[in-house]
Amino acid sequence: MCHLTIHMSIHTGEKLFQCSQRDKAFGQNSFLIKHMRTHNGEKQFQYSQCDKAFGQNSYIVLYGDTHRGKHFQCSKCDKPFATFYHLTNHMSLHTGEKPFQFCQCDKS
Repeated sequence: MCHLTIHMSIHTGEKLFQCSQRDKAFGQNSFLIKHMRTHNGEKQFQYSQCDKAFGQNSYIVLYGDTHRGKHFQCSKCDKPFATFYHLTNHMSLHTGEKPFQFCQCDKS
């Protein structure tokens, strides 16, 4: 798949990368790869101070705040967040809400 086709899908909203196990598609292959970890249970990123492991490296940074007393956890998927703001933004994934719109096209 060429880079132009993938980029144009950002503007059209077309999701070219389909999950093989659910009726879910993504605009970028990297998002599909991360999503697929939810199906296979792969948690390759280990937190150094306890036995907790994650499917995405970025969650380790956020999870570290739970050891320092900063903890906002998603009630839907248990992912930890360092701030309430980040948790609120994350919740839009579960609700489908898209509160931010790009100024040069209709993408939100």
